[in-house]
Amino acid sequence: MTRIKCCGLTRIDDVQRAARLGADAVGFVMTRRSKRFVDPVAAATLRDVVPPFVTTVALVMDDDRAYIDEILRVLRPDLLQFHGEETDDFCASFGVRYLKAVAMGEGASALPRLRAYPRAVGLLLDGHGLGELGGSGQRFDWSLMPKDLAQPLVLAGGLTAENVGEAIRIARPWGVDVSSGIEASPGIKDGAKMERFISAVRAVPSA
Repeated sequence: MTRIKCCGLTRIDDVQRAARLGADAVGFVMTRRSKRFVDPVAAATLRDVVPPFVTTVALVMDDDRAYIDEILRVLRPDLLQFHGEETDDFCASFGVRYLKAVAMGEGASALPRLRAYPRAVGLLLDGHGLGELGGSGQRFDWSLMPKDLAQPLVLAGGLTAENVGEAIRIARPWGVDVSSGIEASPGIKDGAKMERFISAVRAVPSA
């Protein structure tokens, strides 16, 4: 079964809806440069309504160590997701399981970066360019999804209810990550879009 992460959540109602519809994980964007930014205290309020067995993920991007330590102390996320040019050593140094996003905007030339994070529990392949924020709705060539990596791979970038079925059939990812594809505006999710997206994922037979 393809796992689902709904990212860029900023409202309690959206967190509760994502969990109720069957999302496996919810993501809070903690880097201040994002339009979907939530501070650690606000994110902790959102986390309080997350039910058991739904994973909470805190997304950061080239943020300093002191701020990430604050996130860990206040939010207590299950996973960190690093979205910038952080090294494997830096990501692993917090003692928390982590995902590493890899920008796939330049296509096949980005693939070697997937092997630079051996301690990541999973890799998230996103459609944006190197140094850009996620959640932009950009997609990449799904056929580039490698098949020879031991780590679980998460597909992101430009996914919607209309194309996620095709994306899963081509890329065969461990999971999918959606943000802009279920939004009314940045950080404000559309319940109907969220429901259609999750239903579309669940409709694809497991490989």
